Amino acid sequence: MRTALVIGTGLIGTSAALALSRRGVVVHLADHDPEQARTAAALGAGTDQPPAGPVDLAIVAAPPAHVAGVLADAMSRGLARGYVDVASVKGGPRRELEARGLDLASYIGSHPMSGREKSGPLAATADLFEGRPWVLTPTRDTDTEVLNLALELVSHCTAVPVVMDADAHDRAVALVSHMPHLVSSMVAARLEHAEEAAVRLCGQGIRDVTRIAASDPGMWIDILSANPGPVADLLADVSADLEETVRALRSLQSSDDAKRHEGGAGIEDLLRRGNAGQVRVPGKHGSAPRAYEVVAVLIDDQPGQLARIFADAGAAGVNIEDVRIEHATGQQAGHVQIWVEPKAVPVLTAALRDRGWALRQ
Repeated sequence: MRTALVIGTGLIGTSAALALSRRGVVVHLADHDPEQARTAAALGAGTDQPPAGPVDLAIVAAPPAHVAGVLADAMSRGLARGYVDVASVKGGPRRELEARGLDLASYIGSHPMSGREKSGPLAATADLFEGRPWVLTPTRDTDTEVLNLALELVSHCTAVPVVMDADAHDRAVALVSHMPHLVSSMVAARLEHAEEAAVRLCGQGIRDVTRIAASDPGMWIDILSANPGPVADLLADVSADLEETVRALRSLQSSDDAKRHEGGAGIEDLLRRGNAGQVRVPGKHGSAPRAYEVVAVLIDDQPGQLARIFADAGAAGVNIEDVRIEHATGQQAGHVQIWVEPKAVPVLTAALRDRGWALRQ
């Protein structure tokens, strides 16, 4: 691939353009808002000038509801040899293109499984897709050359290609992305009018659950409008679990021993099913989950603290598998939770203590 046209210079489109430009591809940028395309160009994502002729690949980064229209327009104008979209829903746009009677040999659907809570070109980064799955949904009609161009796009963005059926993809993202986002928003909505004294008690758990609720509502309305059925089916299952959980909790309030026992059993069943589901979430680099242990280091909120901890761990020959910072409420302090291999815990603990760090027991 030597040339590309990115249509839609939001977070995903601009990030792909930045990655392609870094690899030497000449990228042209287009957007319904010319100012946004100029912003992306100023960031080094490419040029906002139109190409002189057909490019190798046109990448449509429009909201799901507009993907088919933008693709149809680009195809009718012969803007590229191949066409790919990066919308988060795949079945609907493909069926709309089919209904328009378009030849889909030059088109392949795709979805990079990466993003941020922020949107727009200023939130874009060239490494947004690094190591992340990038779903491709070819059909029997997809030309081999177009599939290869899409694979080259994924490679330039340092993502991992995953081939799926379009409708299977939509059911999958409903489960792992769309439904969890709504559940996160439901939990976060409980905080809107909560008492200030209660909100001040928020810890890492509530931050984890509500993090994705900070995303742009307009963007998510577009996404959910394109995939409402599978999401509604999953939420119906969640609703059934919620009803059972409420009944179990009410039973725990009962003065009747049998009802309390029944309520406890219901809660335990839910928690155990949650355990069983959580362990299926892929671990580091998409591999099977591994058991790590946590070393918690007390820190002050001062520059250089994290760098020192990482340097001391490296000097001890310990690889940090993951890290999280939990800030203390009302204090300029907190602790760093460091995930390491179990066998590395005594080594890291001794090394950090020797270097003067206070560890939380």
